[in-house]
Amino acid sequence: MQTWSLVSISVLLAVLVRWGVSLNSYSGAGKPPMFGDYEAQRHWQEVTYNLPLQQWYFNTSDNDLNYWGLDYPPLTAYHSWLCAYVANILNPDWVELHRSRGYESPAHKLFMRTTVLVTDVLIYIPAVVLYCLYLTDGSAKRRVSILLSILLYPGLILIDYGHFQYNGVSLGFALWGVLALGLGWNSLGSLAFSLALNYKQMELYHALPFFCFLLGKCIKAGLIGRGFVLLVKITATVLVTFGLCWLPFLPDNSQVLQVVRRIFPVARGLFEDKVANTWCSLNTLIKIRSILTSDSQLYLSLAFTLLAALPSSIRLLMKPTFWNFKLALVNSSLAFFLFSYQVHEKSILLAALPVCLLLNEFPLMCVWFLQASTFSMLPLFLKDGLLVPYTVTFLGFPFLTVYLLSALDDCSEDELKLGICGKLFPLIPKIHLACIMKWKFYISMALMAVLSVLSVVMDPPPHLPDLFPVLVSTTAFMHFLGVFLHFSIVQFMEPPRKKSRKKNN
Repeated sequence: MQTWSLVSISVLLAVLVRWGVSLNSYSGAGKPPMFGDYEAQRHWQEVTYNLPLQQWYFNTSDNDLNYWGLDYPPLTAYHSWLCAYVANILNPDWVELHRSRGYESPAHKLFMRTTVLVTDVLIYIPAVVLYCLYLTDGSAKRRVSILLSILLYPGLILIDYGHFQYNGVSLGFALWGVLALGLGWNSLGSLAFSLALNYKQMELYHALPFFCFLLGKCIKAGLIGRGFVLLVKITATVLVTFGLCWLPFLPDNSQVLQVVRRIFPVARGLFEDKVANTWCSLNTLIKIRSILTSDSQLYLSLAFTLLAALPSSIRLLMKPTFWNFKLALVNSSLAFFLFSYQVHEKSILLAALPVCLLLNEFPLMCVWFLQASTFSMLPLFLKDGLLVPYTVTFLGFPFLTVYLLSALDDCSEDELKLGICGKLFPLIPKIHLACIMKWKFYISMALMAVLSVLSVVMDPPPHLPDLFPVLVSTTAFMHFLGVFLHFSIVQFMEPPRKKSRKKNN
């Protein structure tokens, strides 16, 4: 009972923080003609409610694809239609075709914010609660601390409740998939992840680990026998789920091809804005987009992404344990973020989710990464007028999580898996690596804080208008690359010994 009381308090606190952030501005507020992501979500509701399904992804006189055309898979479109159905009941002006473009009002803002909170309460938050209670080692207090840390992660809250998106839906479905696989429910895990993929195509960041983990379990069970039966069940589950999601589009091949073209817009370029990945950071020195053709950029990013993601995926295929699965999720999502094509700054949330799942084993490294991921989206938050919620959460999150998880106390070389460094560099065995990591953490926090302040109070030189966004993205990129290398090495080491867990009813 005490555990569930603590869980209830944690969930209530998380909901209150989300609602507090939602009271602030949002993407593109009062900025015609395109406004921002808030208007994109509202426009999709307008389109899906008023037009026949066959026109949702096509450019017509009633559906201008250049104005926030629908570019997510069918499950997102169905979700938009459901929200629009409710919106039309409350106020038809919110989704009236053409005339509702750029609609803004306090009542509509309340409705849109509520739709995000409802999806979180129904999908994302329950998955986090169950993961922490059933797949996290430690005492009840430890598990609730992990729960609160995940639920209060600023990056996701600021994007979904400030900037305005529904990332909690796809991440929630993915987490339900992780939870099911961790409990041995392979078909349910496949179903949940298929739903995640059909909601947002960016869930491909997690696809390789899911595929390799399930295939590895089938091979381990024997492809002639139980393993083959399991493979058939998983394959059938995935095919049926995809078939049902795409069913309205399947009778017409042109419909299917148009949806695919919309959700994979390769014409947009290698990266957008100042994203903290390899290509954007390298572009400050070498103008890749000017030197290479679009096709060359696509092939180059594909090759580097596969080279970066395959080692951890092959390791998982050969040794399909849940521990390797969680590490592969981190490494695969970071490989995609760092090297893939058409990366958005918000895509770092796809790496943040699996990092949250390792908070119990690597509290310092994970808190460090989560802080850096929030910091990497600073230019976006400033553009959206989210300075106050960013400042509060940026300062509060590390203090809260470091205290709850004792991140700086449990910072031995064994905890950080730094023992390998002594083997790689035998000439410096006397250096206390854990102490160095602590100081690097302090310096990193200070650097991110200074750059945050400078981005707000200083104007860049006229000849360097993007100075601070570039400094922010480059600094965050170095953090992400370091975390990727760290967890890539950890995956090829022995898993940590389970800590003793107190019995709790």
